[in-house]
Amino acid sequence: MRKSIPIQQYLTNASHIAYGCMGLGGDINNGEVLSKYDIVKAQSVVECAVVSGINFFDHADIYRRGRAELVFGKVLADAPHLREHMIIQSKCGIRVKNGDNFGCYDFSAQWVRQSVDGILKRLGIEFIDILMLHRPDPLMDVEELANALKSLIQAGKINHIAVSNMNHHQIAMLQSAVDIPIVANQIEMSLSKLDWVNDGVMVGSEGNSKIDFVSGTLEHCQLNNIQLQAWGSLSKGIFCEQGLYSSNQNVRNTAELVKQLSNKYQVEGEAIVLAFLMRHPAGIQPVIGTTNENRIRNAVGALKVSLERNDWFNLYVTSRGEVLP
Repeated sequence: MRKSIPIQQYLTNASHIAYGCMGLGGDINNGEVLSKYDIVKAQSVVECAVVSGINFFDHADIYRRGRAELVFGKVLADAPHLREHMIIQSKCGIRVKNGDNFGCYDFSAQWVRQSVDGILKRLGIEFIDILMLHRPDPLMDVEELANALKSLIQAGKINHIAVSNMNHHQIAMLQSAVDIPIVANQIEMSLSKLDWVNDGVMVGSEGNSKIDFVSGTLEHCQLNNIQLQAWGSLSKGIFCEQGLYSSNQNVRNTAELVKQLSNKYQVEGEAIVLAFLMRHPAGIQPVIGTTNENRIRNAVGALKVSLERNDWFNLYVTSRGEVLP
């Protein structure tokens, strides 16, 4: 059994780009039956990510209704040596529509414990490096949740805790009840989802009230050593080649600029899109979810790029579609 790794070592050893496993596992309508193609495809994608230098793998119990974890478990079973070099994160807390449940968020102790057991079984591992609480539960009993997390850590089922889609008020409230640090917050950040930047830029300016981001969340994470992870980081590829033919003028303009910068920095478009995030001093860790192996290889090219200030701002202003205040 691998020993628990202290969080500072995680922060040092984790790859700067994470692979999000939401696309693995095939058709959700097939239940827990995995085809040979599903397994071979997952093996190939995971191997591509590992060879490309990615050691951080992001899951959630709802991805493909559990099939993403299940097929990843098959990959690990066939190549158990991979686990030793991986940081595996998974999320729980979203209950999809089923029967008389219309869909809800659930951080109750019973549901969290049950979810963790299911994750471990599907992945075929002894513990999760990081358990991430997927979306804020408005009925969260913070003390009940804290006790459940503590018991899971004591049982050796999880090593660290993190959150997703939470603002800094929610993070601070949860942290007040747990005696181990919250190590990450995964939120949507990309060249097409810019309110995390606009929040700071538009202070005191007209239109600031229209920003869809809770002010201070980035700064809270920076001040408290909470790793910011960006889901949706590649914007579904809209700023790469296909964006040049988009009917949206902003997308076309941004895709053209991405192409120009690709030539300047001698990388592919995916690398420029991620380099925009990674240039920010918050130390953002992009989570990529593509199953296209060429795009995975293209994405890690971002590690070779440090955008010049003018290039970063040109991307920002072009994508937002209006000049700075």
